[in-house]
Amino acid sequence: MAISMVVPEKIIDAVVTHQFDSANDAVNVHKIVEISGFGKFHFNQKKAQGQYEKLNKIKQAYERMLLDENITETKKNAVELKLQIIETSIKTLKPKINEPGTNI
Repeated sequence: MAISMVVPEKIIDAVVTHQFDSANDAVNVHKIVEISGFGKFHFNQKKAQGQYEKLNKIKQAYERMLLDENITETKKNAVELKLQIIETSIKTLKPKINEPGTNI
């Protein structure tokens, strides 16, 4: 795109990043974003709550696996990596569902 429009790649990157950041902010604030010619996206609070609970159950299961003394080092490393991914997902999701009126 930068070559065909004769525009520096940094400028195109800045514009695209700004658009995605703005869309993300709109979803966080208004729980909805509409991209003209593409679609309308809603943040589903109920599904997010269910996903949050599911992720916490998976996290607890991984933590129990790590407490097992018979776990191999390879398996332990794999579980620790999965646990980090789950924790990141939980940290990302929690602020979106942690509003007045929720039970979290």
